[in-house]
Amino acid sequence: MPLDQICAIALRIWIWLLSLSVLWGGSFFFAKVAIGELGPLTVVFARVAVAALALDVVLLATGTNPFRRDAPWSAYLAMGLLNNALPFSLIFWGQTQIASGLAAILNATTPLFTLVVAHFLTDDEKIDPAKVAALLVGFAGVALLIGPELPSVARACGASWPAWARRFPMPSPAFTAAASRR
Repeated sequence: MPLDQICAIALRIWIWLLSLSVLWGGSFFFAKVAIGELGPLTVVFARVAVAALALDVVLLATGTNPFRRDAPWSAYLAMGLLNNALPFSLIFWGQTQIASGLAAILNATTPLFTLVVAHFLTDDEKIDPAKVAALLVGFAGVALLIGPELPSVARACGASWPAWARRFPMPSPAFTAAASRR
């Protein structure tokens, strides 16, 4: 592959990363502002409801029925409550006590917890030396950002559900499963 194509790909990836950083990091700032006016549970409900509606619209636009009777609704409900409603409620309640920047940094611990939880809940995601190195680098990065603060219980809770969801046989496409989460 020519160097100019490699640079174009690298630039596109950096743009994606920057966009995600602004969107995800900015959501904590806007949540903090909204919590001051509406309260944490109202903001959680609005966030989850708007995301679910948006995903349902996309599913309908792509010809997928988001309201199928044969969908694993109990699994969707469990994932929705335990991977979104509960963690967001705890995070947003926590934001009434801490700065939004700290909440965003604490949220960065999610992949660290997910790696550890997946080791115990899955057969094919065991921790190996490369993952230990990635875990240590990730932990060092978060520790550098937050200092002595401890990661939130909300993220530890939310981190366990992606690993659990992989164990459940879902007959639907991954995007349908995502619609049940947000």
